[in-house]
Amino acid sequence: MTSPTVAVIRTESRLFARERLSLFWIVLFPSLLLVVLGVIPSFREDSADLGGRSLIDVYVPTTVLFSMIAASIMTMPATLTGYRESGVLRRLGTTPVSPSMILLGQVLAHAAAVVASSVIAILLGRVVFGTPLPESLLGYVVAYVLALAVSLGIGAAITAVSSTAKVGQVVGMAAFFPSMFTAGVYFPIEAFGGTVRDVISMTPYGAASNALNDAAGGSFPQLVDLAVMGGWAVVLYLIAVRVFRWE
Repeated sequence: MTSPTVAVIRTESRLFARERLSLFWIVLFPSLLLVVLGVIPSFREDSADLGGRSLIDVYVPTTVLFSMIAASIMTMPATLTGYRESGVLRRLGTTPVSPSMILLGQVLAHAAAVVASSVIAILLGRVVFGTPLPESLLGYVVAYVLALAVSLGIGAAITAVSSTAKVGQVVGMAAFFPSMFTAGVYFPIEAFGGTVRDVISMTPYGAASNALNDAAGGSFPQLVDLAVMGGWAVVLYLIAVRVFRWE
């Protein structure tokens, strides 16, 4: 007999697989962005300011983070707040299904899409632009798992505090642009220094960018960056589970 948790995860995964627009933004768009940037000659030139790497080398981890942002802020909250407004969550509230099961189903479905996007972006960077594969594989995996966990925690928290889809859009947009900035989508994090860099490094995506770039360059991520991501993840999931409401 299938447990309620397994049934919820299976159902959420099937429903998510039908969301073609969401899959486009999470799985395909990050790689398209990488290709667009890669055709710019200056982005393929090695720079001493970037430790001998090119901008396109730096942007591979950034596109990985972009897919996480797309999943956690653009798509997952919209899906769950839509469930709430349409009454789906209210009906599920009368069953053995718990809020944590719904959140887990959405988190796992979006995580699978992000992993697929990341693999495509990393291989594309390697095959098309000659970007080296992560030199510290263990460090990259550890940083990646924590970055994905904290990223989807942001999406779960946004969903929990948003009473309607419109509120979710406002909260999501308020989180979207700062997340893009701290992830290095607008400017590489390496370009900043001093106090600005320190402040960015205390944010979820700032720490994630530092950790992924360290691992890509061959160094195990600094423990402070891993701790920042882990701390944010714990706080965000606690908020999501405690504040989540069926209606």
